[in-house]
Amino acid sequence: MYLDHIVHSVMKKPQEVAKVWTDKGIHAVVGGQHTNWGTYNALLYTKTSYVEWLAVEHEEVAKKANHPLIDLMIHDLDTSGAGFSTICIRTTEIDGLNLQLQEQGIKTSGVLHAERKTVSGFVRKWKMLFVTEEISDSLPSPFFIEWEESDEEKYRLLEEDGTIEKSNLELSITVCEFHVRNPREVMDKWKNYFQLVEQDEQTLLLENTRLVFKPSNNTKERLASIEIAGAKKQEEIIYEQATYRFL
Repeated sequence: MYLDHIVHSVMKKPQEVAKVWTDKGIHAVVGGQHTNWGTYNALLYTKTSYVEWLAVEHEEVAKKANHPLIDLMIHDLDTSGAGFSTICIRTTEIDGLNLQLQEQGIKTSGVLHAERKTVSGFVRKWKMLFVTEEISDSLPSPFFIEWEESDEEKYRLLEEDGTIEKSNLELSITVCEFHVRNPREVMDKWKNYFQLVEQDEQTLLLENTRLVFKPSNNTKERLASIEIAGAKKQEEIIYEQATYRFL
């Protein structure tokens, strides 16, 4: 399985977010609107995954959306403000994964259908799957996505509409570092739930990314930082309470 994207909950509008990153020499764009969720986003694509900066556009709609990702975002924004929220793993067998989890006795959301209207007017569609768990300060399980288009088709369309430039394809999200109270407990849970491979005592592997778990005494357990390889300039950027390390 592949890291599909990272969700970073932000307070700023997508236009503001994209401009900040573009001014830093990193090609980011306004994504579009999730009209049923009351949210909108900005995006930074890399070779095989991307960062989604997710913000509330219509608060009343968002609070009534009854959607696991939006509920998590609202919880985080209300309790600690902006910051990394969770990660999404890409699969091509989401219905089979749902069945597999349920056979393990793991309660799920069932396969959810979603769509987003892009700035160009194109409607992008996908399926999502969540582990059903209480929204809290504990580390949320990753959620899963299956896109309507193949990876090749999706990236071709994204290049055509300017979402992806050549510089984006030189970047790779290589590490996601989580700060949790009990790394061993979280790693065992994720290994058992999702059949992930353990590289060492603090690392689980996806096909395109390492998931690193480090101990922390913080009350809130979340993704703390990411590493992005292939950048023209090596630097650490702290943006909206999240750490980006460009290598």
